[in-house]
This record gives sequence, C-alpha cells and structure tokens, in this order.
Amino acid sequence: MRELTYYVATSVDGFIAGTDGDTTAFASAGDHIEWICQDYPDTLPDVALAALGVTADGSRFDTTLMGWHTYAAGFEHTRDPYPHTRQIVFSRTRTAADAGGDVEVTAETPVDVVRELKGEKGSGIWLCGGGALAAQLVGEIDRLVLKVNPVAMGAGVPLFGDSAAGPRGLHLDEVRQFDSGVVVLDYTRQEA
Repeated sequence: MRELTYYVATSVDGFIAGTDGDTTAFASAGDHIEWICQDYPDTLPDVALAALGVTADGSRFDTTLMGWHTYAAGFEHTRDPYPHTRQIVFSRTRTAADAGGDVEVTAETPVDVVRELKGEKGSGIWLCGGGALAAQLVGEIDRLVLKVNPVAMGAGVPLFGDSAAGPRGLHLDEVRQFDSGVVVLDYTRQEA
C-alpha cells in the first residue's frame, strides 16, 4: 500500500507560512538544498528543477496533493508546478478551468481521495500543503517530514491548520542537522 507523506517546511514555532501565505522567511539556500535535490527531487517545482539542473523521476513521490491556496501561491511562476507527478488540488469553489496543465481540481473529500490513492499502484503520495488540508488528512498521514527552519514567525498558517483532531502518536526515525540551521525531523505514524 502506498504511503502519504506530509513533507513540509516549518518555522520553529510550527507555522508553514506567514499570515499572508508568504514563505520567504524559510531558507532557500544552504547545504540542506543539496540534500533535498538528492533525496526529495520530486518535491521541487519544475522551475527549481530547471534552475538546479536536477531531474525528478517519481521514485519517491508520483502524486502531489495541495489545497488551493498552496497551489495558487506559485502562480507567479507556473500553473503546473509539479508536472513530473500527478497533481491533485482540493477546492470546494475552484475547478480545473481555474488551474493549468494536467492539474486535477477536486471537491471530493480529501480522506476518500487519499484512501483511493493508497490502493492504487505507484510510489509515494506527497502532501505538499497547506495546513487546513493536512488537518483533514491527519489520520491518513503515514510519514511526517518537517524541514524546521531557524526562524520564529509568531503567527501564520499552522502546520495542521486549526485542527480539532486529537493527538496522533509519532515515532522519530531520523534527525538531520544542516549548517544552514535547518533541521529535518522524519517521523512515522505509531499504530495504536
């Protein structure tokens, strides 16, 4: 069965973006970028892949899930950010006509979509963001990979939105510390 991985950058105080959705406070240069290129190239948008001379082969992730706000944040650069993966954007108000490329837009319940995807053949499923979508999928997340950036934001978009979900047990599998100050925490879900 395929796994759902929430792989996301966050501040030390648990925000994945500023109050206006801005992510420029997160380190976009440093030794952690080389690690991302090597271990997580499927999570790089096509403009970054081209700029860095990196190829994404879909071996880690072949499906990308996003909420509309996460998807729309990249409109300045592209409307087809991850063409090397199947891209599914969740929205109750937008349609495929609002998107670009081969991006799928759905109003289906995220949990139902993920459960169906997990039963299909393929590599991993990447939950790109945002926090509100992550809150809806918290019970389906198999791995949580946090790129903790050395910045405290004080306010912004929480890692799991305004979730009222109960606690979920996680097991810390790996910690990677970079000279850039970024620390990557890799967790797997603990079964009850």
